[in-house]
Amino acid sequence: MKNLLFIYCLSLIFVSCGSSSSSKSNEKITKAEKANPIEYASTITSGELKTMLYKYASDEFEGRDTGERGQKLAIEYLKEKYKTLNIPTPLGNDDYFQEVPLEKQKVAEGKLTVNGKTFNSFDDLVILAVSNSINISVDEIVYVGFGIDDDNYSDYKGIDVKDKIVLAKAGEPKDADGNFITTGDTEDTKWTNGRQSLSSKREAATANGAKGLVYMDSDMLSKYAIYYKKQHASGAVGRLSLKSNERDMIMLMVSEELGKAIYESISEDTTAKNIKSTINIEIENKSESITSENVVAYIKGSEKPDEIVVISAHLDHEGIKDGEIYNGADDDGSGTVAIIEIAEAFKLAEIAGNGPKRSILFLHVTGEEKGLLGSKYYTDNDPIFPLENTVANLNIDMIGRTDPERTIGTKNYIYLIGSDKLSTDLHNISEEANTNYTKMELDYKFNDDNDPNRFYYRSDHYNFAKNNIPVIFYFNGTHEDYHKPTDTPDKIEYDLLETRARLVFYTAWEVANRNQRIVVDKASK
Repeated sequence: MKNLLFIYCLSLIFVSCGSSSSSKSNEKITKAEKANPIEYASTITSGELKTMLYKYASDEFEGRDTGERGQKLAIEYLKEKYKTLNIPTPLGNDDYFQEVPLEKQKVAEGKLTVNGKTFNSFDDLVILAVSNSINISVDEIVYVGFGIDDDNYSDYKGIDVKDKIVLAKAGEPKDADGNFITTGDTEDTKWTNGRQSLSSKREAATANGAKGLVYMDSDMLSKYAIYYKKQHASGAVGRLSLKSNERDMIMLMVSEELGKAIYESISEDTTAKNIKSTINIEIENKSESITSENVVAYIKGSEKPDEIVVISAHLDHEGIKDGEIYNGADDDGSGTVAIIEIAEAFKLAEIAGNGPKRSILFLHVTGEEKGLLGSKYYTDNDPIFPLENTVANLNIDMIGRTDPERTIGTKNYIYLIGSDKLSTDLHNISEEANTNYTKMELDYKFNDDNDPNRFYYRSDHYNFAKNNIPVIFYFNGTHEDYHKPTDTPDKIEYDLLETRARLVFYTAWEVANRNQRIVVDKASK
C-alpha cells in the first residue's frame, strides 16, 4: 500500500506545477486516452499479495465458514483494507457490508397423505426446502412432465401454475436421434445433471409462480434419504439457503411409488394437466435464520458513472472440520487478495487524474461454497446497481496455483471460462489485453460447452451470466489440495498470482475506459 502515498504525492506536485491554459485544454485528452495502465498495473506485486494472503488464509480466520466467527473476522479485514485505501462503499457512510439473509437448515421431517395413504420421510420422500412448519391440504396438483422451461422446450407453455404445487419427474425428453431436446446432443444438460437438474427445475417452478415442487426421482432419493436420515438423527445442521429466495417454496423429492399415487400415468405421460388428488402435507421444520455478508467497495466512474464493471471473488471457504482448519489460500484467498491489489491500482489511477470512465464495483461474495449464495443474492434479490447497467463481471476463483493435470503448454497460463459466451467484444478485449501486456497462455480447455466439469456453472460469475451480463471466469484448475486443509499460502506461486491479477486489471481497464459499452451478441445458456 506504500504505492498509494507515493503516487498521491506525485499527483500533488503535478497539479501545483501545471499552469498554462493550453495544458489544461489538453488535459482531458491526455488523461482519458493516453494514460498508461502499465504504471498502475506495476503496483500489483507478488510481495503485497503474499503479505495479505498469509494473513487472510491464516488460522486466525478459522477457514472463513459462511456466517461463522472466522468469516466475520475476514470481512472486517477486507473493510479495513478498503478504508486504508480510501476506497468508499456504494452503500454510504461506513457500511461496506451487504447483509445476506440465510437459513441454516436442519433436516425437516414430514409425511404426505395421498387419498388416505400415508408416506413418510426417508422412506418415500425427503423435504428439500420449507421455510416454516406446515400442515396443509391440497385438492389439486399440476403435473408438469419433466418440469423443464427452456427456449427450445417448455413443459410450462400455456399452463397456469401460479400459487400451485407442481409435480415433475426426473430427466429430459430426447429427439428421434437420441439427443436431448434442449441442446440437440447426448451430453448431460442442466436438466439432467444430478443436483444441477434439481436446482434448474426448482428455478423453473419458481419462475412460473409455483409455490411448491414435488420432484420424482427414485434414484436420487435413494442417495439423499440415507444422508438426510443420518443428519436428522444427529440433529446436525445441513446446507445453507437464501432465506429470502426460498421463503415460500416447498420442495419435496419423492419416490416413484409416491409419484404414481398422486398420478398413475406419470411414467408415460408428459402432458401438463391438473390432477384431482386429496393430498395432505405435514412438515416440522427446525431450521434457524442467520446473516452473512458480501463486502462491497467501488470507484465512481468519471464519465459514465451509471455503467458498472463488477470484479468479484468469494471470501468464504470450508471452515473447520474434525478439528482441522481449511485455510483456503488458493480457494479463494488468491482471488480475494488479487481484488484488493486491483482496487489499489485503480485508486492510484484515480488519484493521478486517470480514474476509470465507468464505475467499478469490487464485490467479495459470501457463501460460494454453499451454493453461490452471496452472488445469487446480489443478482436475484438486491443488486446494488441495476443489472441492466452492469457492463461485465470479471470473476476470480483460484488463481494462485497450477493444474497438475495440465501437461501441455507453459506454466505461465490461466484458464478462461465464459469470455465468448455472451459477448464477442469482451472476448476480444481479453485477448488484446493479454497480447499487449501480460502475454500469458490463455487456455480455454474448460470453456467447452461439453466440459464434464461444468465449471461455467460452478462459480459466482454464473449468476451474472444467467442475467445476460458478459463474464470472464479466471481459474487455475484444481489440484491435490483443493477443498483440503492443506490448501495453505506457502503453496501459492506468487509470481503467477501477480501476473494473473494484472491480466484482470488490464482487462477491466479497457472495459471501463473504452468509448462504447461492450455489446452482448449472444444469449445466456
